[in-house]
Amino acid sequence: MRIIFMGTPDFAVPALDALVAAGHEIVGVYTQPPRPAGRGKADMPTPAHNRARMLALEVRHPVSLRNDEAQAEFAALGADVAIVAAYGLILPQPVLDAPKLGCLNIHASLLPRWRGAAPIQRAILAGDAMTGVTIMQMERGLDTGPMLAAIETPTGDKSAGELTAELATTGAALMVAVLADLPGHPPVAQPEGATYAAKIEKAEARLDFTLPAEQVARAVRAFNPAPGAWLEHGGERIRILAADPVAGSGAPGEVLDGALTIACGEGAIRPGIVQRAGRGMMTPDALLRGFDLPVGTILPSPTA
Repeated sequence: MRIIFMGTPDFAVPALDALVAAGHEIVGVYTQPPRPAGRGKADMPTPAHNRARMLALEVRHPVSLRNDEAQAEFAALGADVAIVAAYGLILPQPVLDAPKLGCLNIHASLLPRWRGAAPIQRAILAGDAMTGVTIMQMERGLDTGPMLAAIETPTGDKSAGELTAELATTGAALMVAVLADLPGHPPVAQPEGATYAAKIEKAEARLDFTLPAEQVARAVRAFNPAPGAWLEHGGERIRILAADPVAGSGAPGEVLDGALTIACGEGAIRPGIVQRAGRGMMTPDALLRGFDLPVGTILPSPTA
């Protein structure tokens, strides 16, 4: 098929690779514009942009698709279908209608659960035992379109980064399979019971030790790698990149021992990997050798 590919982050790259490997003709890659990143704040192309350049594919990164010129350029590509994987821009109706077969989206949840911007993080935060990917026919509503296929995967104790990588690969393979047999994947309307995965705000990543330890540990996994769960002590933020719920009791936020076990509303968490601002990742032992955080310290929670 003649395909327009639309994607931006690392999640999109396996799908682009899989479509190329399957022999489809990628007539254009749409991605978000380069944006300042890193310490130098230089404009950095997106992961999908970089991969498309390696594959010698034409890349376009309009700021918007709402103007007539951008829509005419999109339609002029004469695509059979557009494949969307975490693109990041709303597609207006003329764009949705331009490809002969419309636009198909790889969505990282089992729709209708977790429509919206952050389905993987929200699934982890909610303690969902299962998640997955859904291939969906796009329409103007937010992830409301009919479904062509879906695959489940256990959420387990995976971080958002680990689950994103897994679902990106699964979704890429599923999309290739759907395109190989479209008549065998008729669109089916989503059932009732939608939930919405709101965008993650940085303030959410501050750990709330008044919550049960299991919820705090889920927050650590959900916010790894970004924006990174954190606590504050002595005016400095400490990121917690891995933590397990363990037995323990004390005032919420109380440091219980020399392993940096921290009491929660129920139980406690024991961090496994931490990071000070501007430093590399380290164990709690390494942190405590150079950072004053004695047993009995009460770490504040945002609700305190």
